[in-house]
Amino acid sequence: MEWVNYLDDYTEITFKLIFAALLSLIIGIERELKKKPIGLKTSIVIATFSCLLTYISIEAAYTAIPNDAINITMDPLRLAAQIVSGIGFLGAGVILRKGNDTITGLTTAAMIWGAGGIGIAVGAGFYMESALSVIIVIIGIELIPPLLTKVGPKRLRSKELSLTVVVRNPESIPKVYDYLQGSGVYIESIRIKDVTLDNNTIKHEMNMRLSIITKKNTAEFYATIKKQKFIESVDVESI
Repeated sequence: MEWVNYLDDYTEITFKLIFAALLSLIIGIERELKKKPIGLKTSIVIATFSCLLTYISIEAAYTAIPNDAINITMDPLRLAAQIVSGIGFLGAGVILRKGNDTITGLTTAAMIWGAGGIGIAVGAGFYMESALSVIIVIIGIELIPPLLTKVGPKRLRSKELSLTVVVRNPESIPKVYDYLQGSGVYIESIRIKDVTLDNNTIKHEMNMRLSIITKKNTAEFYATIKKQKFIESVDVESI
C-alpha cells in the first residue's frame, strides 16, 4: 500500500504548489497594474519554487533513514531559511535611485520577499495564515494610502514634485523662492548652481524638491510656474 501513501503525498504537494501560485497571482496582478518590475511571472516563479523547496526541506528531514553509526541532526526548515536570504538579491535588483535622489522600488522589493514568504508558508502547511497575509497586504497597499490622502494629516495629503527652473539673473532666485512659498508650496530641499552657456553667459539653475497640496495636476502646475516672467525654463516631475 505504499503507492497509496505516495499518491496522498503527491496530491498534497500539488495542492500546495497550486495554492501558492494562486496567492502569488494577487500580488503579481497588483504590481502588473502599476507597471512595476515584478509582475505575474516573477511572483508565480518565486512563490511556487519557494513552496517546493520548503516542502522538500520538511519531507527530507522526516523521511531520512536513520543510521546508528552516524548522528545526523536535521532542521526541517533549514533550506527554507536560505530562501529568505536568497530572495534578497532579487529585491536589491529592483531598488532604483533616480537622478533627483528619489528612491523607488522598495515596495516592489518587499513584494518579492513577500512572495517567497507565501511559498514558504504554504509549503509548511499554513494555508489560512498565508491567505490572510495576502489580504492584509493588499488592503494596506491599495485602500489605506488613498484613504490617508483624503482624511489623513496634512503631510500625508501632499504630493511630491521635483522642480527645476532656470533664471537669468541672481535677483530672480529669491523671487522664485518667495513665489513658491506664497503659493503654499513647502520646499523640502533646494540646490542652486550656475550654468555657463556657449557664449559664456551665466544662468542660474534651481533644483528643488517640493511638497504641495493642490487639486492641480502636474501639467497645470507647470503651466502656472511657466507664466512667471522671471523664470526662463521649467522642468517638473511628479515623484
